[in-house]
Amino acid sequence: MHPNKEEVKQKHQEAPVDEEGAPGQSQTKKRKQGQVAWEEYRETVRVARDQVRKAKALIEVSLAGDVKDNKKSFYRYVSDKRRTRENVGPLRNETGALVTQDMEKAEVLNDFFASVFTGKCLSHTAQVTEGRDWENAECPL
Repeated sequence: MHPNKEEVKQKHQEAPVDEEGAPGQSQTKKRKQGQVAWEEYRETVRVARDQVRKAKALIEVSLAGDVKDNKKSFYRYVSDKRRTRENVGPLRNETGALVTQDMEKAEVLNDFFASVFTGKCLSHTAQVTEGRDWENAECPL
């Protein structure tokens, strides 16, 4: 038998939680202040990540098992997963100015990624130009 929503909720509530709330949240603050060793911090992060993955898998198994009885929740979950985030938030350029226009954001990202690559890859970075037909453009490789 698959666990119902209350069982999943109860298991999540029983998960080890720091005094701050979320698993590992206070560890991050302590790590930034130098109070926790790197190894201990990484272990806390790993445990929290594993808990999230297991809870997500448990929910997905539960939804898949109950799809015949509870189609609405299954299809709501699927539709939430299919949604994509289409916009990029504001960025800061090299001078620290806030960039909000799409073309400016593309230039900032292009400059950043171009600075990461060296040697052969640098010659293949695309330049952002206004009016270019990106969908029909050929790859420079």
